Amino acid sequence: MMRLEDMPLARQIDQVFRHLEPELTDAVAGTVTIQIRNNMVGKYGVRHHPIEIVNGRFVPRERGMTAQQVNEFRRMAVESLRMKKNWTHGEILFDFAVKRNREWTASVQYESNYNTSTWMFRYPRKPESSDQLA
Repeated sequence: MMRLEDMPLARQIDQVFRHLEPELTDAVAGTVTIQIRNNMVGKYGVRHHPIEIVNGRFVPRERGMTAQQVNEFRRMAVESLRMKKNWTHGEILFDFAVKRNREWTASVQYESNYNTSTWMFRYPRKPESSDQLA
């Protein structure tokens, strides 16, 4: 069995989308959120927009993404990793929506996170002067 640490990030993203496929199929709009730490997927999930209100009235739910569109979305997510450069910790957000004409759109947002406690270098301390006041 392959360990997560041995799996490239692209393969991990592919697996995330395969796991979310039942949830994404028929979804009208939302955001897939993937948290990354040390180039490994930590948490992931979907924020759905299942209810639409127009002029104060609930609009009947339209059919969302087809299985083919979910597969295209997964491929787009894996391909989008080519835009990720030089960071290992952060979050990737994939916003998606199915339009009334059954076309779908998606956008990708990257957020890199840094923590100064993990810096491999430290600023050198200033040498103490003998004429400093105590």
